[in-house]
Amino acid sequence: MKRFFNDSTTVVTQAIDGLLRLDGNSKLTRADGFPSRKFVVRSDWDKSKVAIVSGGGAGHEPAHIGFIGKGMLTAAISGEVFASPSVEAVLACILQVTGDAGCLLIVKNYTGDRLNFGLAAERAKKMGKKVEMVVVSDDIALSDAAQPRGIAGTLFVHKIAGYLSEKGENLETIKQKAEETAKKSISLGLAISTCALPGTEIDTITLSPELGLGIHGEPGLEKVEFKNGKEAVLLVLSRLFANTDPNSNYAIIINNLGSVTPLEMSIIANEVLLSSYADQIKLVIGPGGLMTSLNMYGFSFSLLPLTTEVEVMLKEPVEPREWPAAVAPKKPSIFKIDHLNLRKEFQPSKNPKTQDFLQTICSALLHAESYLNELDKKVGDGDTGTTFAAGATAIMELLESNSLPLNEPGDLFVAIGELLASHMGGSSGVLASIMFTNAGACLSKGDDLQSSLQSGVKMMMKYGGASLGSRTMLDALIPALEELKSNDLKAVAMAAREGADSTAKMNKADSGRSSYLRAESLKDVVDPGAEAIAIIFESIASKANYISL
Repeated sequence: MKRFFNDSTTVVTQAIDGLLRLDGNSKLTRADGFPSRKFVVRSDWDKSKVAIVSGGGAGHEPAHIGFIGKGMLTAAISGEVFASPSVEAVLACILQVTGDAGCLLIVKNYTGDRLNFGLAAERAKKMGKKVEMVVVSDDIALSDAAQPRGIAGTLFVHKIAGYLSEKGENLETIKQKAEETAKKSISLGLAISTCALPGTEIDTITLSPELGLGIHGEPGLEKVEFKNGKEAVLLVLSRLFANTDPNSNYAIIINNLGSVTPLEMSIIANEVLLSSYADQIKLVIGPGGLMTSLNMYGFSFSLLPLTTEVEVMLKEPVEPREWPAAVAPKKPSIFKIDHLNLRKEFQPSKNPKTQDFLQTICSALLHAESYLNELDKKVGDGDTGTTFAAGATAIMELLESNSLPLNEPGDLFVAIGELLASHMGGSSGVLASIMFTNAGACLSKGDDLQSSLQSGVKMMMKYGGASLGSRTMLDALIPALEELKSNDLKAVAMAAREGADSTAKMNKADSGRSSYLRAESLKDVVDPGAEAIAIIFESIASKANYISL
């Protein structure tokens, strides 16, 4: 089993009860019709107002049940995963919440939903209920589609209809505004991979980016390629804004289709607000999972033209906690870090041999980035190469700008230590910073290179908690520094290499991420940090005839 579902025939009913058990306000209640009639209603509903009802297949959570509450939905009916609820379930829900003011059904444009909600509406009318239905078809992926799909733009309709109902507007007015909203809403998504239904095992993700992939995994507009988040965002925005008025302002829903990490969603939002379309975007809802598609790895954007009235309706607070507030975007607020002014000021100086020495080390680390990352994937999170490369890149930039005190070893070490602390990242960056900073202070006092570096290593051990034999970079660094007294760079590199290789025989790590792994995961794998140290000293040895210690 590779998923957390139980019996695939009960996943929806279990999920609904899981939500209700955590309803802190105790304002949600469900019908006793499980499993054939699955709907949830507001227990505090005032039938003198127009009921706003939506629903459809499960698998799009938090839509639709997650949006029940004051200011949004009165009730929501759920079918099985990606399957419309039955006519009987929809009818039972209508009858439960509809008073003399009537009921508005908000339906996404799928055949099953149109048929089942529509037939239930007609039966309710014959029973004396005032019922109207609005069908949302906001997906612009297939421009020639006879029946465009309803996706996340449906949420704009929920919000505006819910607002008007709460204000006591009549059914005719609410239907009119809901239809206007539905017609003006446009949406488009992009997914890297489709979703897997309950009962289906999740295999290795096959990356096949597709623009306009449907929220049930239906085919989209076209297969696409992009290099990064910026290009992905522009792929979607450019298609959306091609269908808009360049003189109008818009609200946007930034929707996670299921599996995109919060980190990536924030990047996506940032790219939206850095794009050439940002000036037209005045309200943002999200980013977040609002109309999902199980575990689909993708996102969608929905646009709605803004008027003063629409803006008021979208910004009105609501009770459902799953609905994020609509906010006006702004530039990040930035302040200066005053304590950086307390850093020691270094006078740049030149030393061609030292510069060549540093460039050699940095080039070696940059060249080894992919190799070290692949090695780290076996025992860590796969970023050792990137971490060391970041430090190397920062040093190279200062070398190119002639900003380092190359002719003052003590100052140079301290400067490198400060640089690594802010650019290298991770525990490796901090530990390297500690070593260089301490060693630089020792050099400035007149200590020799070997004792200064060994003093720096002692500080690393003090704060890092590791020692020789802990399966860390120290297993290559300590032997190399001990060999420094020979003044033989090739012997120093050999000691570092032997130390790094010895970590492959250590089946237990006392420090670092490897300390959380089982022995079989460590077997025959060289510690990535120790490997990086060996690469550094081997690059130094390549200059053995040029540089003396």
